Amino acid sequence: MDFRPKKLAEKYGLSANTLRNYEAKGLIPPADRSANGYRIYTERHEAYLACIQAMASAFGMEVTSEVMHCLGRSELDEALWIVRDKEVMLHREKASLDQLVRELKSYSEDNQAYDFKQQFSIDEVSRRTGAPKSAIRYWEKTGLFTAGRDPDNEYRLYHEAHLFKIRMIQVLQSSVYSEETVNLKRSIAIMELENIEHAMRISENIRAYLHKTIQLQMRAVYFLYRLIHPVAKS
Repeated sequence: MDFRPKKLAEKYGLSANTLRNYEAKGLIPPADRSANGYRIYTERHEAYLACIQAMASAFGMEVTSEVMHCLGRSELDEALWIVRDKEVMLHREKASLDQLVRELKSYSEDNQAYDFKQQFSIDEVSRRTGAPKSAIRYWEKTGLFTAGRDPDNEYRLYHEAHLFKIRMIQVLQSSVYSEETVNLKRSIAIMELENIEHAMRISENIRAYLHKTIQLQMRAVYFLYRLIHPVAKS
């Protein structure tokens, strides 16, 4: 089945111009041309668009473009390894969140409070969380948290609650930009540092987001596999 650009674009909520841009950037194969020079797209192009949409929502457009370019170069194995790397990253983020939740529950069950007396330098925070110092400074600059300052030298000082916030932020670092991830980061930013129950609720919301993400990733892999190994029609 052949498609005119407008018809195929509308089927996927795109403009014909976006479709041409995809072609120009090598995200979909070049279209054939009719006798009068009009582009003609096929079911193969439709399969590419379905895959791009599924992958963009699960992995983001940057990763999707990288995978599509690999397919264009017939580097099928490389495309799959790119996707697997992102899947492994999600699994690690889920494990990190699970550990954080266990620690928060331990505080809650034992009626403990954060230790605000013990303070850490940015070097110590980076060592404890694995977050680069540049990232920690950037997150503070964007308002995700506010560190104290040493009155003698103005160096940043962090306490235990900051560590939990930073670990939550890390879980979302590779997430696809969306209204949902923006809202999750906003909730982290306004989280009351002394309120452990609030931190637990936000952590559960992040967990729900990760569950949704893995489903999107599985769906994207299905469309990618279908694109690499099209099912023959009987």
